Amino acid sequence: MKLTKRALLTMAVAATLLSTPFLGTPVVAQDKGTIGISMPTKSSARWISDGESMVKQFTEAGYATDLQYAEDDIPNQLAQIENMITKGVNVLVIAAIDGTTLSNALENAAASGIKVIAYDRLIRDSGNVDYYATFDNFKVGVQQAESLVKGMKERFPDVKPLNVELFGGSPDDNNAFFFYNGAMSVLQPLIDAGEITIPSGQMGMDVVGTLRWDGAVAQARMDNLLSANYGDKVLHGALSPYDGLSIGILSSLKGVGYGSGDLAMPIVTGQDAEIPSVKSMIAGEQYSTVFKDTRELARVTVGMVEALLTGSEPEINDTTTYDNGVKVVPSYLLEPVSVDVTNYEEILVGSGYYTADQLK
Repeated sequence: MKLTKRALLTMAVAATLLSTPFLGTPVVAQDKGTIGISMPTKSSARWISDGESMVKQFTEAGYATDLQYAEDDIPNQLAQIENMITKGVNVLVIAAIDGTTLSNALENAAASGIKVIAYDRLIRDSGNVDYYATFDNFKVGVQQAESLVKGMKERFPDVKPLNVELFGGSPDDNNAFFFYNGAMSVLQPLIDAGEITIPSGQMGMDVVGTLRWDGAVAQARMDNLLSANYGDKVLHGALSPYDGLSIGILSSLKGVGYGSGDLAMPIVTGQDAEIPSVKSMIAGEQYSTVFKDTRELARVTVGMVEALLTGSEPEINDTTTYDNGVKVVPSYLLEPVSVDVTNYEEILVGSGYYTADQLK
């Protein structure tokens, strides 16, 4: 009976804490509050890294965290966010699966006085997005295309025109359009000049987009592109906006003999510097990736939260780029870094993001 009474007393104390004004979600006394962190999936190593970086830095800053992964299930993410709102988090940090599906949830957050920071992916069609922390996504696309062109000129110096196929990210991710448009700002003039050709004719995000950034879908599409368009042609490059797609694309290419004998591997780009892709670069398969330091993105996000909860203005450096359909969301844009075999040790190992052993 003593244990039962003790349990009942504990429950009563917890209930008192929950009903006490200004306390919100019960946290340890020295905590400044609780931050709800909604991540899209654990299927991509970069989102795991994002979550871990934010929990570490928020904890060091004195905040409790509620980190949830929705595994690319939109109803699941909505339910997780609604649960965070019900529990009374102080701020929501959201990397949306689909940036157009959160309007009702964010209305509830606003009604509860909870500020919202869109994390890396813009949340669209809502006036209740307070700030946006991300990288310069147009520049990511520019860097991918510049690396693609540089690599093709190195590997195929005497070939004109160069045959290229285009892959886009998930059409429900606002960033995918910035990546694609940034890349095409480099590639379209070369296409117009006849230096690059797209044998399949497939261009535009409505055609080349890859739902949920699914590498298996990219691999199947590359299989189809090769069988339909390359019977008597050689592919020289593939614009890939994400490492997970790049691995699928490379699997397709290797499956028909690229990278063996006299058939040189096409230049394949990427993004996020995921370990399998860095190893692929070292092995001479994937040509490049774009590194986005999630530690820095977490640092900026923690700074935004600190400012919001102390009544000061969050640091921003862009007030024009990210119109979500209702408002231009004030943003902080970090610099991406193009990485290939010539600088991966300096950028990835030298910065402490990876150890040398992780890349062996």
